[in-house]
Amino acid sequence: MSSKSRPPAPPAPTPGQRLDKWLWAARFFKTRTLAGDEIERGRVLVNAQHAKPSREVRPGDRLSLRQGNSPVAREVQVLGLSEARGPAPQAQRLYAETPESLAAQAEWQARRPYAVDPAVAMEQGRPTKSDRRQLVEWQRWSASLDDGDDGGA
Repeated sequence: MSSKSRPPAPPAPTPGQRLDKWLWAARFFKTRTLAGDEIERGRVLVNAQHAKPSREVRPGDRLSLRQGNSPVAREVQVLGLSEARGPAPQAQRLYAETPESLAAQAEWQARRPYAVDPAVAMEQGRPTKSDRRQLVEWQRWSASLDDGDDGGA
């Protein structure tokens, strides 16, 4: 065999982890099923692209996700991977939230007390006791043309 130089080996692929498992391990969602459901609904983007729960995330990826009823998306950068769900301080080391995202979250929290309460805006639904009493009173005093005699015609 000659001592020819071998071609350089291709760079080893960086290890990855399923997106739903990473979101669960990083404590964004309580279960992997909830994480998968949110991904399927399009509420989680990886590098500004829609993803599937089985997509692999790697350190350096940028995620955009909405949690709960928050209208503001959180932007985080993946710093590490974890196969197990650990305590919150350990989970917070897996990602870094962007300064823009932190500012948007703070602004939303500041404006939140001034938003309309959903219960006040509700116009339909089950009537309250006082609503039912008003309906009964109205029906008692309202007259309908069909209720009376038409004079024996």
